[in-house]
Amino acid sequence: MILLQVNQLQKYYGADLILSNIKLELQTRDRVALVGRNGAGKSTLLKIIAGHLSHDGGEVIKPKEVTIGYLAQNTGLESSLSIWNEMLTVFEPLITMEKSLRKLEEQMGDSSVIADNGRYERILKEYDVLQVKFKEQGGYQYEADIRSVLHGLNFHDSSLSISSLSGGQKTRLALGKLLLTKPDILILDEPTNHLDIDTLSWLEQYLQGYDGAILIVSHDRYFLDKVVTQVYEVSRRQIGRFTGNYSSYLEQKAANYERDLKVFEKQQQEVADLQDFIQKNLARASTTKRAQSRRKKLEKMELLDRPSGDEKSATFSFEIEKQSGNDVLTVDSLAVGYNDEMVSEAISFRAYKGESIALVGPNGIGKSTLLKTIIKKLPALAGTILYGTNLSIGYYDQEQAELTSNKRVLNELWDDYPFKSEKEIRTVLGNFLFSGDDVLKIVSTLSGGEKARLALAKLMLEKANVLILDEPTNHLDLDSKEVLENALIDYPGTILYVSHDRYFINRIATKVLELSRYGSTEYLGDYDYYLEKKLEQEELAALTLAASTKKAAQSEAEEKSSYHQDKESKKQERQRKRKIEEIEQRIEELEEQIQGYEQQLCEPAIFQDHEKVLEINLKSEKAKAELEQLMEDWAELAE
Repeated sequence: MILLQVNQLQKYYGADLILSNIKLELQTRDRVALVGRNGAGKSTLLKIIAGHLSHDGGEVIKPKEVTIGYLAQNTGLESSLSIWNEMLTVFEPLITMEKSLRKLEEQMGDSSVIADNGRYERILKEYDVLQVKFKEQGGYQYEADIRSVLHGLNFHDSSLSISSLSGGQKTRLALGKLLLTKPDILILDEPTNHLDIDTLSWLEQYLQGYDGAILIVSHDRYFLDKVVTQVYEVSRRQIGRFTGNYSSYLEQKAANYERDLKVFEKQQQEVADLQDFIQKNLARASTTKRAQSRRKKLEKMELLDRPSGDEKSATFSFEIEKQSGNDVLTVDSLAVGYNDEMVSEAISFRAYKGESIALVGPNGIGKSTLLKTIIKKLPALAGTILYGTNLSIGYYDQEQAELTSNKRVLNELWDDYPFKSEKEIRTVLGNFLFSGDDVLKIVSTLSGGEKARLALAKLMLEKANVLILDEPTNHLDLDSKEVLENALIDYPGTILYVSHDRYFINRIATKVLELSRYGSTEYLGDYDYYLEKKLEQEELAALTLAASTKKAAQSEAEEKSSYHQDKESKKQERQRKRKIEEIEQRIEELEEQIQGYEQQLCEPAIFQDHEKVLEINLKSEKAKAELEQLMEDWAELAE
């Protein structure tokens, strides 16, 4: 089923054309990525589709019953409620329905309603209809859905007030609330921001099983490869569609460019050959007709434009001014935290010259804190850090706190390197895509991607032999990420970095350091190797647990067997004694009854009544027979 169509869409900002002739279609269970450079218009297109922004031409067609859920970048959930109560607001219609069911149940239990058959039948019918509707709409599982989403997004205490959460947590919670609404079309603009690797993996699995259509803007290539099956590329105001995941899109794009370039070059050669023939043969009487024929062919030919390759990319490399020693960092039993409040402890590792170490672990475990402790922005709470010889450390802050907000872009670099000429500074900035009047912008007005490129430009000029990088790929578009990766792969120094970009880790890591609350673990390889080893450890732990559980179960079974045997024996003994007591009590009752019958037979009023005598004799014989049987039973049980 077609859920949404975008036809011939246009969008202007003032006089500037942002999007032109945009065509896009979403069907049920489509998984679509929208990719393109920062500033290409991706977020603008999402806002138009979601109905949050107007457009200047074309149309967006959507059936009325189709619902759209939209999450913008860094949209934090603001509420005075607790996490749990805020999530419950998604299911208010179900909660109202549930209250109606309880009310109907009370009415059905009312004696006055039960006595009125007609009224009771009407309420029962209403209850049945409402109960079916309640079940169909997920009434018996919505609380389980809330718990599942909150757990997946790493919220373990749902009683916390939302107002007490950090900005990143509020963004995650906004994502969770949107997922619980389950719209027909789920539109996510950079949903992977503020998610650690475990949460990213959970979100990938959740979206893979999502019943509706998904339209995503993300710079996380690993995430896109796992989730999407179509890619729409926005470039030069136009849009193009590719089937497959992100890696497939890159391959198709490269193949298309090569094909189009060959077709263009072939046509150019054909045009050159025709022009050469015409020039040489038009004036000759014997060949002029052939030349005229080819000139007509040339005039009718629809000339192809040279295929446009990628738009201009940033170009830079990291160099070092001096070599460091072989031993770069030795960290031993380190504890890190803020204001004497420890976040992580018992951290030990060594970094050697030329290594590229990825620091991974859940959010809040102290990764950024460790980096700041190493560069001495924070004091160590315990343990030691030994620094190697000739170290010069360059630091990239994910918050870009090192940038001066009231400076112009040009001065942000020039003030740190006053002996360089303006031309040299402009050349460096040009390599990071700041051209013309861009260098005169005030830093505070820059976008996240522009600030990231400016911070990288400053880092490049430092020529440090150790790079400490905290989320260097945040805010970078996919192309800039690739340029950064290539620069870091060629970098001759040592790198220690925090990143949630698994593709990025895979490309440049030579070692993965996993941080936990009570220590650190090294894995000598890239991210895929780390995952493989983690899986092996989990499988081994599961096998060990299973073996331990089996052994414990066997021991417990033996104990239980012995216990049950003993218990059964005691139970049988108690039953035997109780049975003897019951028989003895019954024997006593029967003996009294028989004695009573014999006394009755001696009474004149009875022995003269033959029918009465016969009745009493029958009762007495019956009692004596039962007594005889009980005596035998007693003898057996008493042995």
